[in-house]
Amino acid sequence: MGRQTVGWCGGQRSKASWHNAAMKLYIAGPLFTPGEREYLDRLAEQLSASGHECFVPHQEQSDVLDAPTIFALDSAGLRDAEAVVAWLDGPMVDDGTACEIGMFAELVRTSPDRYRGIIGLATDWRTWRRRDRGMADGGINFFVGGAILEYGRLVWSIEDVENTLQEWS
Repeated sequence: MGRQTVGWCGGQRSKASWHNAAMKLYIAGPLFTPGEREYLDRLAEQLSASGHECFVPHQEQSDVLDAPTIFALDSAGLRDAEAVVAWLDGPMVDDGTACEIGMFAELVRTSPDRYRGIIGLATDWRTWRRRDRGMADGGINFFVGGAILEYGRLVWSIEDVENTLQEWS
């Protein structure tokens, strides 16, 4: 497949280095615009600076760019992670992010001793306004929100993400 593993923050990853990090994280979120990728990169850099190793899907490199290859690379990243930090911003949760949340929820359900959980990060003012008006879970899709709440936590800031990760360490 011609794969280079550079998606984990800090360059090349090795099994030995996983034991030195506070936690291995999969950073999920929309990644189709430069602004989205920049936000995910900054989020991963901040979490990496706190000692975590971060798999960021758009940083993975492959000679082949097609659905089976991306699914294989990102699924492996999910299975290798201990927790998912899913950026939920936008008019609705990104479809790929929703899929990653669902897949990781099943991993947590079937192997709770191996996987820590899902942190859904909502920083979008539209979601905050819906939350502040009393809409359940800020109006996030009930199925996606249910997976997050069953196997993790919905948070409203990066500081909340860091606090949750510290609790789970």
